[in-house]
Amino acid sequence: MTAAILSPLGEHLLNRMLEEPTCPGEACEGKNPGRQGCDEDARTFKPATGNPAVLQLRYSEDCQAVWAKIEHGGKGDLVTVEVSGGTKRAAEINYGDDQYTPMVHVGDDEFEVSACAVPKAGGAGTYEYYCIHGTEATAWR
Repeated sequence: MTAAILSPLGEHLLNRMLEEPTCPGEACEGKNPGRQGCDEDARTFKPATGNPAVLQLRYSEDCQAVWAKIEHGGKGDLVTVEVSGGTKRAAEINYGDDQYTPMVHVGDDEFEVSACAVPKAGGAGTYEYYCIHGTEATAWR
């Protein structure tokens, strides 16, 4: 039983039962949003046009963190997230066609953040490098 609770799946299930993020604020920096419970209250910004690989920003007010997700990418493509004047994180698609970054801390005040889709050089990507931008005032859904 103890091993199950200490496993990543057990940690994820425990966080879901508690319904509270385990890492509010700066403690979320670089962590997995799902394992920390930050995806529970997360809102999404996903532009409907000019978004060939389906790039999105996710924001958890409870965790004071943002992360980026790419869908319909290809193996080797990158997704990045960067807070203006703060941290930058990246993740590579290793299998499948989607991936999300670790979280970056944004605090509970004003912030500006960018997410970028970076196709693998020489890969089979159907899109060119592009970015989307958001702030605390973005129309998060």
